[in-house]
Amino acid sequence: MKIKSALVAILLMVGLNPGVAQANERPVVESFSFTPSEIDLSTAKTSVAIELVVSHPSGIESTSTLVTLTNTQGHTLGTYLTRIDLPVNPSLSKVTFRGVLNVPLGVAPGVYNFSAEAVYNNPSAGYKYSTDVISPKKIRNLIGAEYGLLVRNNGDLNLSYTTFLGPTHDRTLNAAYNDPATYNTSNAPIFRVGETYTPSKYYELRVPSLALSVSSATPVTCSSDGKELKFLKEGNCSFTVSTSKTSDYAARTNTQNITITAARVKPDLYVGSIPTQTAKDLPKKIQVTWVYGAAGGYVMPQTTTPTVCIASGFFVNIISGGTCTITYQSEETSSYLASDLYKVSFEVTRDPQTITFAPVKTADIATKSLTLTATASSGGGVTFASTPTANCTISGSTLNLLKAGNCVVTASQVGTSSFAPITASAIIELKGTVVTPKPVLTKNTIVCVKGKTTKKVSGTNPKCPKGYKLKVN
Repeated sequence: MKIKSALVAILLMVGLNPGVAQANERPVVESFSFTPSEIDLSTAKTSVAIELVVSHPSGIESTSTLVTLTNTQGHTLGTYLTRIDLPVNPSLSKVTFRGVLNVPLGVAPGVYNFSAEAVYNNPSAGYKYSTDVISPKKIRNLIGAEYGLLVRNNGDLNLSYTTFLGPTHDRTLNAAYNDPATYNTSNAPIFRVGETYTPSKYYELRVPSLALSVSSATPVTCSSDGKELKFLKEGNCSFTVSTSKTSDYAARTNTQNITITAARVKPDLYVGSIPTQTAKDLPKKIQVTWVYGAAGGYVMPQTTTPTVCIASGFFVNIISGGTCTITYQSEETSSYLASDLYKVSFEVTRDPQTITFAPVKTADIATKSLTLTATASSGGGVTFASTPTANCTISGSTLNLLKAGNCVVTASQVGTSSFAPITASAIIELKGTVVTPKPVLTKNTIVCVKGKTTKKVSGTNPKCPKGYKLKVN
């Protein structure tokens, strides 16, 4: 018996009735609405009808609920919603509450958000639960006014809303930005002569339909065209970032007072030269001059000729002969501009190579073609070219003989990482005459007609006799 009593107690604690098969249920808010959703105090139509529908299988106990409307300044309005089922039936599973709010003409314009007190179910179910505090669902897309009643005065809502947040460089704000990757305390402008300041980089706009503008109270130090500031001279700069007043939103401003310091300058870099290198024992690594930038830290070299060399820290890896070019440039900081681009070039000389190319000195064009051969001491592949193309042409390693005259053939090896390129040329005298084959004549037969008379005519170019016409099939 003690175990059973303890089990019953536990079930009651967690909200389960041991005598009821199904779990306990809270009352469900079916709908919560108000009409109209927007009023204007300049008219006499300031009444708002409010309706709440709540359901529960065992019925609803509550006979009324208080609805409160609150704006962003803390001003409140209230009215009661009462059941429309008369006489009241506590066992009715779906109950409608209605009421009317007459908005006084003296209230402040703005957005008034609704909340209704909790509604309870009929305790005949063996338990008594309530809804949470009841609020309406989203009814419009106006940012900051998605849920509530809009109260205007002559069309003016005068909504006091945080239309923008910032600036990021004000570390006293502790602001929670929607886009922290873009807007954060490390995103700071440079307050120096010659720089510009664009508000959208440091203030997060919360209402996309509005635009940020900036004005200057100290135009000698910092001037503004409405979209950005230009820092003109050293001294105090006072500027204001704002969004303008509209029929929906009140104007919002933020004023900053900053100090403009001297302009940033380009630092000078001192880079050393690199002597000529040889292509022996490639690949190999050489150390280069350590370049220090006044903007802070060492400046690492970059390569513009990666097929010849690759920069890595304070070293250059040479991978082929040719001209190696590396560059140095310090990045801009809040105190310095980026430096000029400094270039350092040096030669990596390749070993010379030889090419063996000795074609025949004369050839008869009747042979139509010659096979060319050449070898390079580097072991690299050799390619061929010929001029003039009216006399001879190249197809791979085949020389096509076209016309009597001189043919200049050039053998080339483009070079390797260690060997320099090389070419060799030879003149081949082409002799003989191109034999043009006689055309093969074929005989044809045609049929000619004259009245009812027909006549066949044969030959290489047959024609009908006078008075006859060619018969067309």
